[in-house]
Amino acid sequence: MSRPLFVSAIVFATVGLLTGSPHAQAAGSRAPGPAPAPSASAPAPAAAAAVPAVPDTSASDLEAYRIGAEDVLDVAVWNDTAVSRVVPVRPDGKISVPLLGDVQAAGMTPGQLQAVLARELSTYIAKPQVTVIVQQVNSIKVSVLGQVKTPGRFDLKSPATLLDMIAQAGGFTDFAAKDRILVLRTANGAHDRIHFDYNSFVSNPGEQQNFYLQRGDIIIVP
Repeated sequence: MSRPLFVSAIVFATVGLLTGSPHAQAAGSRAPGPAPAPSASAPAPAAAAAVPAVPDTSASDLEAYRIGAEDVLDVAVWNDTAVSRVVPVRPDGKISVPLLGDVQAAGMTPGQLQAVLARELSTYIAKPQVTVIVQQVNSIKVSVLGQVKTPGRFDLKSPATLLDMIAQAGGFTDFAAKDRILVLRTANGAHDRIHFDYNSFVSNPGEQQNFYLQRGDIIIVP
């Protein structure tokens, strides 16, 4: 082989190694095919099981006391004894205040009622300083019925749980179905039925919650 022809062969072989063969390039640049479609018989993922609602027992709700019918309020207007007085909350939820007449009180916190009275009295008194104190709590009533030793309607003066009220009602009778306790609750027009299994609470406390009661709750022990 002559020298020029030998050099040309070496150059051609080197270029071929660097660039690859046309067939290899075509195979490497070929777009991948579409992924196989999932089988039609594959089962759909199961939906998450619904978790029953748990009664709200947050401390903030317990601290925000709301005035109710039959409560007794001490309404004090600084430096004005003619307006200051102790007033009961009527069954319609209102109180009678001099200069203002009937004022809605039930459903408000003492602080909210203070703000309302101060705003309304400012028409008659310059910058009135109003304080509202709940002198007597008479509006939180809970009923306990069924297989307890002393069923009845009870006034609550402080936050109480379901088991607190059963204890206040004398505890269970020998015939109580402790696993089928029912609490009937009406709040904001909605009626709830809350089930409580005392036996499960004692054996597995994490499965049941000894929740706080609300105004008007009815406990039924079958």
